[in-house]
Amino acid sequence: MAQAPDYPVQLSIDYPESSNRLTAFFRIILMIPVLILAAVLGAPKFLAPLLMLLFAGKFPRWWFDWNLQVSRFSARINAYVALMQDEYPSTEDDQSVRLDIEYPDDLNRFLPLVKWLLVIPHYIVLMVLGFVSLVVTIIVWFAILFTGRYPRALFDFNLGVARWSARVNAYAFALMTDRYPPFRLSP
Repeated sequence: MAQAPDYPVQLSIDYPESSNRLTAFFRIILMIPVLILAAVLGAPKFLAPLLMLLFAGKFPRWWFDWNLQVSRFSARINAYVALMQDEYPSTEDDQSVRLDIEYPDDLNRFLPLVKWLLVIPHYIVLMVLGFVSLVVTIIVWFAILFTGRYPRALFDFNLGVARWSARVNAYAFALMTDRYPPFRLSP
């Protein structure tokens, strides 16, 4: 029986049995349009919830749903950039990437003012892990070009880094939870 998640942010990505060598080869070019779209969509993720929490004292469900969908789209983009999926990131379908965030019943009104400060230790660790993940992704790129497969251990590592990053993002930037993110790669 599967254990219930102990953190309100859960990310999973299906492991691909094989990878498309051609799209992997041209991935750096193919990802440009979705990265531009992600930058445009990501801008209102923090400011609007911050103002709503500060002045209204609540995070409306409709804005939470908006942030959740933008976060899911960003997770699909990240999986595509890290070569973890071959499908071009959909703006609607979850594809092989699933990001679930529990709607918070009660968020602290003033905690968003200091969350960015509280996650400094996460920033430091994620900067190191992000660099290692970049190196791993370059190694994976060559592995896919030569073998057509994403090495499972490297996939699991990049998935762990993506999970950690998603938890920190939901806590500090999307303001979707007040539970401090755990320091771990596992779910």
